[in-house]
Amino acid sequence: MPARILVIDDEDSMCSFMEIMLAKEGYEVSSTTSGSEGISRLRGENYDLVIADLNMPEMTGIEVLKEVKSFKNEQEVIVMTAFASVDTAIEAMKQGAADYVTKPFKVDEVKLVIEKTINRRRLIHENTSLKAQLQTENSFDNFIGNSDPVVRLKKMARRVAGSDSTVLIRGESGTGKDLIARAIHNVSSRCGGPFVTINCAALPENLLETELFGHKKGSFTGAINNKEGLFKVASGGTFFLDEVGNTTLAIQVKLLRVLEDKKIIPVGETKPIDVDVRLIAATNADLEDDVKAGRFRADLFYRLNVIPIQIPPLRERREDIPLLVDFFVGRFCEKSNVSLKSVSQDAMNILLSYGWPGNVRELENLVERAVLLNRSDQLESLDFPGKVAQPETVAVVGENQPANPTLESIEKAYIHFVMSQTDGIKTEAARILGIDTSTLYRKIQRYNLKDELVGGQKRKK
Repeated sequence: MPARILVIDDEDSMCSFMEIMLAKEGYEVSSTTSGSEGISRLRGENYDLVIADLNMPEMTGIEVLKEVKSFKNEQEVIVMTAFASVDTAIEAMKQGAADYVTKPFKVDEVKLVIEKTINRRRLIHENTSLKAQLQTENSFDNFIGNSDPVVRLKKMARRVAGSDSTVLIRGESGTGKDLIARAIHNVSSRCGGPFVTINCAALPENLLETELFGHKKGSFTGAINNKEGLFKVASGGTFFLDEVGNTTLAIQVKLLRVLEDKKIIPVGETKPIDVDVRLIAATNADLEDDVKAGRFRADLFYRLNVIPIQIPPLRERREDIPLLVDFFVGRFCEKSNVSLKSVSQDAMNILLSYGWPGNVRELENLVERAVLLNRSDQLESLDFPGKVAQPETVAVVGENQPANPTLESIEKAYIHFVMSQTDGIKTEAARILGIDTSTLYRKIQRYNLKDELVGGQKRKK
């Protein structure tokens, strides 16, 4: 396909000459004597190259260049100028022009500059396409698994990556929601932009608000400088909002405004700021229940839930456990600079039979621990904690356990068990569980474990 060139020059004779000369070279050429008309064409059509005269009465070449770059920054532009205006041409280069030629010019010189610019554009396009292809092929490799649920998950994620719609990733803690979010970004049209992430559960409301939206200098005590919010930082890319279910109703109102209007208002400001972000949110909470209970806004939930993606827990894709174990063993052996260790069949059997309430993150933590403590060339069942080797002890906490316990009762019992094993040290318990400390606090409150743990014999003050 021949390269398309748009010539913008206020002289009809120059436009005609350029059309004839470039058409003979095999280019598809059109021209206009109006800068504003040229900009209008560029808004509606794609050109490989624009050639614009700098000295035009209605709109100068510099003004055309700035306007074009404001909405199509990747557009290649060559400027033409009289010899006496070389300084202006250099200024155009600073504004993003690809090259310049001086009038009167030699035809061969113009042909060479045009050919060089178009070839560079094609090379950049080919490299970008190759990079995008490689990212599409490899970006989901970090989410390890070949089970049917994982194959369906990756297929769905690849399909939605091509759109700019909001995605809500749902799944238990430790399932890899962040990996899927990053993979979607990497294969999207925004892959060249930033990927910004924040955990909403990790910050109190006042800090979360300034992190998300920024603040104006002097807007509150301690605001000694203007702060750019993460929504602004993520402009042109993707913003991953993890644990969105932990936001307050006040924050939810502002998030809704971003989704509806693509605008933010920093703390202390009154003028909104435009932002161009794709939002991917994630939660391990039951947002439908939170909506019914009034803890989460229904309108925001529907705005977030445009494209829902559910990540299966590890217990529902046990066939992926050997792949994950091999991957983590290899990673931590390399990290610890030790020879690659194998895993005995007995050890693999107990890993396959364990319930994994902390999902992949818990598996990763336990494999790391086993690799560090093992002194042989093979991991055995004894290299893993007793809770893995004897998972039935986890559910036996308290009295009157049902014959078919619910998932919630198992999770409550397991948290109680881990807390007792760590002497009530929440940071250590959260690490073993594979969840954030803030998440652990919420689950303790949710299951009313606070009084039980305080009364435990191993509890440390």
